[in-house]
Amino acid sequence: MSELSPGNKPTLTDGFPTSIYTAEPGYTALPEWAELAKKMYGYVTYPISIANRTQISAFAALTHIKHPIFGSYLTSAPYSSYGGIWFKDLESANILSTEIKKLAVLLGADYAMARFRGAVPTIWDGWIGSPIYQTYRINLADQGGLEQYSSNHRNHIRKALKKGFEIQIGGAELIEDTYQGLARSMRELGSPYHSKSYLTEMCSILNRKIDLAVVRFGSKIVGAGVFIRHGKEVINLHANILREFRQHYAGEFFYWFMIQHYHEVGLDYFDLGRSLVGSGNEIFKLKWNPQVAPLNYWYYMPKGGNIPEMNQKSPKFQLAIAVWRHLPQFLVNQIGPHLINGIA
Repeated sequence: MSELSPGNKPTLTDGFPTSIYTAEPGYTALPEWAELAKKMYGYVTYPISIANRTQISAFAALTHIKHPIFGSYLTSAPYSSYGGIWFKDLESANILSTEIKKLAVLLGADYAMARFRGAVPTIWDGWIGSPIYQTYRINLADQGGLEQYSSNHRNHIRKALKKGFEIQIGGAELIEDTYQGLARSMRELGSPYHSKSYLTEMCSILNRKIDLAVVRFGSKIVGAGVFIRHGKEVINLHANILREFRQHYAGEFFYWFMIQHYHEVGLDYFDLGRSLVGSGNEIFKLKWNPQVAPLNYWYYMPKGGNIPEMNQKSPKFQLAIAVWRHLPQFLVNQIGPHLINGIA
C-alpha cells in the first residue's frame, strides 16, 4: 500500500485505524473480530483505509468467505448485522468502493457485500441495494417502569415475572449452557449454529466486551443469548428461547431483564439485533418501543447475476429449514458449524 498523500487527493493505506473502529457503530470492524474469523474458519480479513494527508476519510474491513456450498464472497460484519464500513465524504466513499471492487476481482469473489446501519447518502456506482433487514435500538436512558408499553405487553411481562424463570449473566463459565440453549433453539427455527469452540474463542478474544446469558426454569435451560458491548452500546448478537417456553412469555422475561440490566450498568443503547422486515421476530421487537434503524446491504456482483438470498424468505432456504428442524440434535451439532461458517 502507498504512503499518505501530501496532497488533497485521498490515497490508500492499510491497517485498522483505532479512531474509526472505536467510535463508529458496529463492533465487527474490530481487529479482534477479524482474529476470530481467522482462528475459527481460516478466513482472512482485508482492512482498507482511505486517507487525506494524515486523516482517515474512509475505512472498510472485508472478510473473504470461501465455502463449498455458499461460494466465495467478501463481506463486512461477518456473522453479524452491520459494521466494518465507514466514510466521511462522498469522494472518499467512491474511492473506497473502487478499492473493494478491485479486491473482489483480485480474489475471484462471486460478490462483495457492504453492510450499513442507517441511510447511505449515495448509491455506489455498480452496487445493488437490498433493504430487507432492520435493527431495533432501545435508548436505555428512557427506561423505567412498565407504563411505556402497551397494556397487553405489560400484562405478558407481569405474567412472565411470576413464572419462576431465572437468569444468569456472565462470561466463559456459561459457555456450555449458552451453547446448549442456542444450539437447541436455533435447530427449532431451522437454522444451524456455530460450535461450542466458537463461543470459547469469542469469550477469549473479546474478553470483557462479551456477556453470555442463560435463562432457566428450575433445572431446564429455557434460552440463551450472546451480547457484545461496543462503547456505550450493547448489541444482541444471538438470543433465543425454546419453543415450549414461548407461550409462558419466557422471551418477555429475557428481554425485560436484559434491558433493565444494561440500564443499571450505565450503557446508553441496547440494540435488539436485526430482523427481516415483516417477520414475527420484528413484531416481537417492536413491542419494546425501539428506535427502528434500517440496515442497508449493498452488493457488488463482478460476475453478474442476482444478489444472493441467504435468508428464510428464499424458497431454497425454506426447504433447507424444513429438513433441518427434523434432524437429530447430535447430527445438527456435528454438521451445523460446517454450514453456518459459510453464511456470514
